[in-house]
Amino acid sequence: MAARNALLKYMRVNVRPLQSPGAGSLGVSLSQLIRRHFSEEVKGSFLDKFEVTDRVTNVVKNFQKLDPSKVTPDAHFQNDLGLESLDTLEIVMALEEEFGFEIPDNEAEKINCINLAVKFIASHPQAK
Repeated sequence: MAARNALLKYMRVNVRPLQSPGAGSLGVSLSQLIRRHFSEEVKGSFLDKFEVTDRVTNVVKNFQKLDPSKVTPDAHFQNDLGLESLDTLEIVMALEEEFGFEIPDNEAEKINCINLAVKFIASHPQAK
């Protein structure tokens, strides 16, 4: 504890011992201090997975190089739809445009089926 306090003091961070709610001037419970607070904007910004599935499926169906009747939520871009890696990249770019955010290259390389695209987009807070 002494080493921690010395390190924090060296870093110019004020260190005060945590007091229990009844005994000190804090007036808040320990659980309130520990609880993480997120803004309402971040809490409610994730898209519904069913909506994302519909939108991703529609983007893929509108791709010119494949038969729309083969597109299902479980379809693999190369195995089921017969797309090449460049075609997959074009679909990822179309998804970026549809959902209004950029998918990092390292994540875009992993997206090889509709399910993975849905999972990534539904868990991304910037997706619109």
